[in-house]
Amino acid sequence: MSRPTLKVPSWLPIDAYILAIIGTVVLAVLLPVSGTGAEVAGGASTGAVALLFFLYGARLSTREALDGLKHWRLHLTVLACTFAVFPLLGLASRGLVPYLLTPQLQEGFLFLCLVPSTIQSSIAFTSIARGNVPAAICAGSFSSLAGILLTPLLAALLLGGGAGGFSADSLVQIVLQLLVPFLAGQLLRRRLGGFLGRHRTLLGYVDRGSILLVVYTAFSEGMVAGVWHQVTPLRLGGLLVAEAVLLALMLLVSWYGPKRMGFGRADRTAIQFAGSKKSLAAGLPMASVLFGAHASLAVLPLMLFHQMQLMVCAVIAKQRSREPLPEEPESGTSGAAGEVPHGRDRAAEPAARTADAPAGPSADASADLPAEGR
Repeated sequence: MSRPTLKVPSWLPIDAYILAIIGTVVLAVLLPVSGTGAEVAGGASTGAVALLFFLYGARLSTREALDGLKHWRLHLTVLACTFAVFPLLGLASRGLVPYLLTPQLQEGFLFLCLVPSTIQSSIAFTSIARGNVPAAICAGSFSSLAGILLTPLLAALLLGGGAGGFSADSLVQIVLQLLVPFLAGQLLRRRLGGFLGRHRTLLGYVDRGSILLVVYTAFSEGMVAGVWHQVTPLRLGGLLVAEAVLLALMLLVSWYGPKRMGFGRADRTAIQFAGSKKSLAAGLPMASVLFGAHASLAVLPLMLFHQMQLMVCAVIAKQRSREPLPEEPESGTSGAAGEVPHGRDRAAEPAARTADAPAGPSADASADLPAEGR
């Protein structure tokens, strides 16, 4: 008689990269860097952020982004969810202070609501659910591009007196660390395109390694500054409850709102998965620039929300993949973009199990998807 083995449910996305980030946080808590080491780590973290956004710019296909403008109604709907509805809910969370959240956690919660959408996981879940994958690719790329400008501007407007002390110096740092490298990557895209294509896997490790360095530096600074003494298990529980409500509301708004607007099932699927999620890869570097020593508390809500959205959206995508498709096409914007074949796309499932890789271009972001979903 064979012994029973413990298996992870197929619908539960165990994200290895999230585990690596958690391990990095634990390392920063146990062995925080300080003194001269902190200065070296801070400089390396600054360089890593600049490198990340340079690669974002070098990977983003401007031509594909412009082609996607044909579906402007869909993309505006996703942008409205990401940079209008989300921030409004984030502002409403101020009513949870001090009952459920501390002021510092609420600022991190609000920052979470200002971050752009994911790319890779949105595409993967849309493909599994038999939605409009080309639209999801363009929507994720647009959101990432818009977030480079909108996230810092919204942070300046809504977090002006926040933990990081947003100021003119912060704006200069954002321009130098985020926007200038991104534009440089765009200018050098033609020269670097072949190299990036040949070394995609290696550059993926560079991207993720850079983010781990940013996490380690941020949480080390937080430990040295003593900010973690402000977080208790009760407050963490309150944060999880608030984030669960936030995710539920956004899933409902991004599904039933587009239905009222006349979008078809395939487009609504793309809108829901792109409009209800937030990018850890884009948010972490931005937080390190915006919040400085307080970045560890600022990114904690984003880290928790990111894993929560993966788990919930994986369940939704699996269930939707089993639903019968309408016999006749629904009205919407699917026509020009085209829908993916209506068979269940099992090959896309591994992509949904990973954190959103910080790949900027639509083509690169869908590298793990089958050919018909790229």
